[in-house]
Amino acid sequence: MSRTIAIVEDDADQRENYADALTSQGYTVQTFGNKQQALESFQHSLPDLAILDIMLEDEVDGGFDLCRELRHLSPQLPIIFLTARDSDIDRVSGLRLDAWDYITKPVNLQFLTVRVASLFRIASSVQSETDRPSAIVLGNLEIDQNSMSISWKGYLLNLTLTEFWLIEALARSPGHVKSYEALMQITRQSSVEKNTINGYVRRIRKKFKEVDNSFSMIQTVFGVGYRWQPE
Repeated sequence: MSRTIAIVEDDADQRENYADALTSQGYTVQTFGNKQQALESFQHSLPDLAILDIMLEDEVDGGFDLCRELRHLSPQLPIIFLTARDSDIDRVSGLRLDAWDYITKPVNLQFLTVRVASLFRIASSVQSETDRPSAIVLGNLEIDQNSMSISWKGYLLNLTLTEFWLIEALARSPGHVKSYEALMQITRQSSVEKNTINGYVRRIRKKFKEVDNSFSMIQTVFGVGYRWQPE
């Protein structure tokens, strides 16, 4: 069965170029010129992957807003930002919204199709993980795979999807070090460096400490990565 890709791009020529390249690879492609058209369609049926520009007609951050709406509809939908905005602030903003990739224009169409295929492989891998136990209880930590939620000492944490994935990965192998390279893969993002992982871990620790100031279960293994310390 053909996978469906939605392209939300207000430039008609670029939109059709992307659509032609992806259609030639066997994908079913839906195209939208603005946020409202796309959102109306997504509320009825979601694509398998979405490619979003950030500036959509007169909405400077229309793509960011649409990404937030998509995340409410599907926490695990692969989303790519494809945009001319190349500042670090925009890139960080996009990845904090749990986009799986952030690509700047102009883009080589062959690269785009290869990247889409790569994200679909990752999505398939994520789907296969549903065969694992849906719940993990590790001391004071409770992870519910079905609701994508994590609690510590009975308190529900307010986490992004990427933060959930990182905590889950560490907790599934307590006492074992997860290298930076492994954690980069877990984020499902291509634009990830060691400092990015360190930033995620700082935010995760802060959220745990908001409910338990003595939290110290995520330990740094300097130069290597992180591990969840068994209680």
